[in-house]
Amino acid sequence: MFKRIFYFIALNFLVVIMISIVLNILNVRPYLEANGMNYTSLLIFCLVWGMGGAFISLALSRKIAKWMMGVQLIDPHTRNPEEAKLLETVHALARASHLTVMPEVGLFRSNEPNAFATGPSRNRSLVAVSTGLLNRMNESEVKAVLGHEISHIVNGDMVTMILLQGVVNAFVMFLARVLAYFFSGMGRNRESSSGGSFILFTFLFEIVFMILGSLLICAYSRHREFRADAGGAHLAGRENMIGALKSLQRAQEVHDPRVDNPAMAAFKISHPSKHGLLRLFATHPPLGERIARLQKAV
Repeated sequence: MFKRIFYFIALNFLVVIMISIVLNILNVRPYLEANGMNYTSLLIFCLVWGMGGAFISLALSRKIAKWMMGVQLIDPHTRNPEEAKLLETVHALARASHLTVMPEVGLFRSNEPNAFATGPSRNRSLVAVSTGLLNRMNESEVKAVLGHEISHIVNGDMVTMILLQGVVNAFVMFLARVLAYFFSGMGRNRESSSGGSFILFTFLFEIVFMILGSLLICAYSRHREFRADAGGAHLAGRENMIGALKSLQRAQEVHDPRVDNPAMAAFKISHPSKHGLLRLFATHPPLGERIARLQKAV
């Protein structure tokens, strides 16, 4: 626990330092000036902070996953037959998907059946599988899950998600400050007494716009899960992919809070279903809906 907290604090400190350096290099001036708001400086400020943090997270995504999930990489020369089989299956699927550099393959200990893929690019990716998934699924179903994760890598889903998150972050920061500038009265009155109102309105608008932005991000995340299911069906067989999803459905009550990290939720193959309006904030479609989509596929 303390190790994960340390890594979290260290990562955020690194993000702040790196972005501060970039802002100094770009010579970005304060966006609030004596004669009003400098929209060019504000836009650059928001883009650097919004996109910068996202790209640093992407660059460190494999390391973050290993730290947070306790992933142990499989040695390419392992003599453990189960590990060797898992490694060869991932590499065979990667070759079938025309990947030129094989992903790293790892295991993390959890009774919750799950798997995820992450990494900053196709050539620097990681596929990790829980021990619970290997214990609950047969060989064909495991292959389908791995095909699903390889499809995420081939489709560039990690990069696209980070880009989308960065754009949303920048948009939220920019629009929140522009509206706060006018609603706080700073656009009409430059007295220092407006500063507190500006900060308050900025905070409130950021919350509202981040909620709206999350709807877009979650909608795309659900779309990419359908697409990865189709990829897994193509690589391992539709019935095997359906069987894997049904196996996940039967084990939905198995939940391991140790690996229930929000930062990794969007990259897992499944996640607990949400109901009502909360479904709009789900990163994964309901497993029943995913199964029905594959069953209807020609």
